[in-house]
Amino acid sequence: MLIFLTIIAYFLCLFAFSRWTSRHANNDTFYRGNRQSPWYMVAFGMVGASISGITFVSVPGMVLKMDMTYLQTCLGFIFGYYLVAFLLLPVYYRLNLTTIYSVLDRRLGRHSYHIGAWFFLLSKMTGAAVRFYVVCIILQRFVFQPHGVPFAVTVVGMVLLIWLYTRRGGIKTLVWTDTFQTVCMFTALILIIYNVMGDLNMSVGDAARAIAADSHSRVFVFDDWVSRQNFWKQFLSGIFIVIVMTGLDQDMMQKNLTCKTLREAQKDMCTYGFAFVPANLLFMALGVLLVILFRQQGLELPAKGDDLLPMYVEGAGGALTVLFTIGIVAASFSSADSALTAMTTSFCVDIKGRANDERLRKRVHIGMAVVFAILILMVKAVDSPSVIDAIYILCSYTYGPLLGLFAYALLTRRGVNGRLVPYIAVASPIVCFLLDQIVSHATGYSFGYELLMLNGLLTFVGLWLSGSNFSIEMKK
Repeated sequence: MLIFLTIIAYFLCLFAFSRWTSRHANNDTFYRGNRQSPWYMVAFGMVGASISGITFVSVPGMVLKMDMTYLQTCLGFIFGYYLVAFLLLPVYYRLNLTTIYSVLDRRLGRHSYHIGAWFFLLSKMTGAAVRFYVVCIILQRFVFQPHGVPFAVTVVGMVLLIWLYTRRGGIKTLVWTDTFQTVCMFTALILIIYNVMGDLNMSVGDAARAIAADSHSRVFVFDDWVSRQNFWKQFLSGIFIVIVMTGLDQDMMQKNLTCKTLREAQKDMCTYGFAFVPANLLFMALGVLLVILFRQQGLELPAKGDDLLPMYVEGAGGALTVLFTIGIVAASFSSADSALTAMTTSFCVDIKGRANDERLRKRVHIGMAVVFAILILMVKAVDSPSVIDAIYILCSYTYGPLLGLFAYALLTRRGVNGRLVPYIAVASPIVCFLLDQIVSHATGYSFGYELLMLNGLLTFVGLWLSGSNFSIEMKK
């Protein structure tokens, strides 16, 4: 009963924010927040929006197999966010864009514009559905299943709640709800860490020393060039991950485009980019403390890292379950709501070309919510880890063509054969996949995050070979 009351109170707060921010709302409010968002609110909320419910569960468990080496990628994130702030944001603000894929239209033409938008929609819908599915499974396990609530009702109810509080204010509402959800998420995380420290009879200083002394606190790997955890692979991959999955992703950029000026948007981007290191350090510190606690109590560590935190919460029960639930809900909703809003924006503006049609926007928003719920239920019906892995692999491949398209558009003045662009964008991930399979079978080496860079390079080369030598300037 306590969990239900807490969740109800949580959603009442979200609806209060929605009602307050959606007064006199129109399409410009939904898409761009009327360009009136305070940069510090956007920055703080973006930290939570970038951390999904899966991150809340998975990052603590990463220490079982990767130690704290993921922080190497987070260090790359910082440089990636600076590049986005000072290379991409000036272009987006100078062109006064509603969606970032309009750059492709102005520079490379309609074919490139549409294929970029469709790649985003495919990547975002599948990736967001799988992430939200995993969160719904956890909520079902801890909250709804003991009360006999069917999984389908859980999914439809959760998606309906997201649609309800985003349907009018859109991105303007999300700037404020994300800030609230980020506060809830980090409050839950810190209180869970405090609870683990209490179980270990440790002070903050004791916990810091215990984490530093544990073998799982290793951060840097310089000696093994083959390992996926090698510093330079992780660091450079972190830079490109941010450029592609933030700078070239409408979902992640839409809030940044609501800031009043370019300078404020750059301050927002640099601030929350730097915050990723301490944020993920907290999650991984929790993971190390849980490993120490399991050892101290003679408990067997789970085979899957994702089970580490849920196993502890399930064993502790009570108030800790409430904290865990709030943390999961806050992390998952702050990423799922922005995905739904961004997909609605991209479809209306990029695919249909009707940015001012409020009736269309409302219908598309409902349609996206319905497709989102159906896709989550389809993943549940298959209920196979291999399918989930396949969807994640698909998402990792579909961002590569966006990298190649934007690099070609912004770094060259070469023309392009518009009719060939869709074929190049589809062929590049396929060639990339085949290369990965060949190298893996021939040498035993499997590509990691560097696949993103290879995929983008293949797209860029394909565009270059198919293009023309005449110069094309960016259309205003």
